[in-house]
Amino acid sequence: MQRKALVTGTAALLAALAALLAGCTRDPGSTGTADDAKPEEPGVSAAPAPPGKYRTLPEPCGEVEHSTLDAMLPGIKAITDERQRENAYEGTATLTYDTDRRVGCRWTGESGPATDHLFIDFERVVSYDTTVSDDSEAQQVFVSKETDAGLQVPADPGKGPQKGGTPSGEGMSPDSTDAGGADTAGDSCAVPGSGAGAGAPGGTSGAGGLASRALGGLGDAAFLDDTCSSPSSAARHRTVTVVFRTSNVIVTVEYDEQPSNPALVPDSKEMQDTVQELAHKLAGKLSE
Repeated sequence: MQRKALVTGTAALLAALAALLAGCTRDPGSTGTADDAKPEEPGVSAAPAPPGKYRTLPEPCGEVEHSTLDAMLPGIKAITDERQRENAYEGTATLTYDTDRRVGCRWTGESGPATDHLFIDFERVVSYDTTVSDDSEAQQVFVSKETDAGLQVPADPGKGPQKGGTPSGEGMSPDSTDAGGADTAGDSCAVPGSGAGAGAPGGTSGAGGLASRALGGLGDAAFLDDTCSSPSSAARHRTVTVVFRTSNVIVTVEYDEQPSNPALVPDSKEMQDTVQELAHKLAGKLSE
């Protein structure tokens, strides 16, 4: 009887082990459970966000034509030494550790009337979040640049960024200030000892339609920032910057001029027109 009981117990143990092994090796797809993920159910991973249009960047020092450099930096063509002149036209590439993500170039032209500087920068934005597209990430970077420039993004996107609470600089007077009392219409660009700006008594400087503002018709989004050094500065200069985004690439064009005569301030409209013209050319080359 003991032998029979032992055999029966052993058989029962083997049967239990077989059932346990069958459960562990069962095909998970053979039965449906509450934890199974199904395509039509919530919680299933969505398709990755689309990549940006641009996978590479242009060679920045080769993107600006000699004729444009002659207009913006007249001191270059005045260089008598041919080799030095060619080096000035070639520009100086900015230091970067990943030319697929960011590249830039600088030029300088010194002449009797003024010293001019030109800088262009291309930044290719890539999102590391699979649910956020490169374009959306680039838009966030662009908005941060607007904020850094003192331009506010309004609740109504149709009005474009604002500075000092006034859309696109409309209705701003030379003595306009923002809520914090900072100059927003070019007071800092006034000629010392006068109430005017723009490099000559009676000129305008950043007021009205020349104030820092959003720009239309340039890439997917764009803005212009026009600033001057303080009137108390020994060396007066104006810096006009245009930033625009095209898909996942953000382009910055910065143009600075410092007259030799500290009583003069560079003309706002002339510099803005020149910078915008170059920005449109660069946008056209990106689209090619």
